[in-house]
Amino acid sequence: MKTISLENTPSDVGRIPGNSAIWVGLFAELTEFGLMFFVYFVLRAHNPEAFREGVHKLSTLAGVGNTLIMITSSFFIVLAVHAIRADKTKVCFRWLTAALVTGLGYPVVKFFEVSWNFENGVTGNGDPFILAYYYLTINHLVHISWGLLGLLLVMFNTRMNAYSSKSYGGLEAFACYWHVTDLIWLIIFPLIYVF
Repeated sequence: MKTISLENTPSDVGRIPGNSAIWVGLFAELTEFGLMFFVYFVLRAHNPEAFREGVHKLSTLAGVGNTLIMITSSFFIVLAVHAIRADKTKVCFRWLTAALVTGLGYPVVKFFEVSWNFENGVTGNGDPFILAYYYLTINHLVHISWGLLGLLLVMFNTRMNAYSSKSYGGLEAFACYWHVTDLIWLIIFPLIYVF
């Protein structure tokens, strides 16, 4: 069984992955979440007690579960990109399928988390922490949903042999989007579920 090298080739060094369009989109996404984090910290500064108590109202298990889902799915995307760089289209497709199956766990966990919240009275009702929690996590869910749709498109293109070791910009652009969405979750998780 051949292994996939995770090392950069000489042509990869110094090259920005993806394309300029994805980086404009990612800058917009990071700006959007940056503004949301700013609002979060303003709310936290003015309502420290609500934020201290709010963490204990949430399901830490759901937050940890979605963190593991995001990290695992991103790892599968990395393996898919490395497989296509080695012209292993079938291997790439399998890793993309694994990323999709794993990534679909995120909205499933979020559904059960929100259902649990409602059953336990975590509905907002003017609580600044809970409002910040819903605003950040539901917005993140929207970005995950877009990412899952993008993943389906990348899988279709992979199945149609649109990518090769010489041309995989679309797959790489998607990988950049997915990793940034993962990075944003890694900021949301400690702010909402830990501190």
